[in-house]
Amino acid sequence: MKILIINGPNLNLLGTREKSVYGTRSFDNYFEELKTAFPDLELEYYQSNIEGELINKLHEVGFSYKGILLNAGAYTHTSIALADAIAAIETPVIEVHISNVYAREEFRHKSYISKNCKGCIVGFGLEGYRLGLIYLNNLRPKTVGFAYKNA
Repeated sequence: MKILIINGPNLNLLGTREKSVYGTRSFDNYFEELKTAFPDLELEYYQSNIEGELINKLHEVGFSYKGILLNAGAYTHTSIALADAIAAIETPVIEVHISNVYAREEFRHKSYISKNCKGCIVGFGLEGYRLGLIYLNNLRPKTVGFAYKNA
């Protein structure tokens, strides 16, 4: 089962950026742990600081993968285009945030993408990705013609 983890702007700096908010571990190291913890899943990782590249990646995999974990970073709070891209695809998307965005600045309290996501995982640090994978791993079609959007 193919699952893509997408990280948006500035998340390439995990481990060095605002350690009090995001911790000291790099995502590359954590991703290796995830692959070991979920050997039955075909995990892929993609990161970009560019909104259009994130949209292109969603379009590319959004009809063939079984799930997407998306941490859109600051684009969560600003990008209608990203919200539209999520709405346009069939693959279920789980919104993930490392920090509790609702305990931070007011402008981070609004998510444009949430309404188009299957669910949201917020504030559990990097472990939020593991929680998303547990959910997607258990999201199995029960009948012929199963559609994730209608599940």
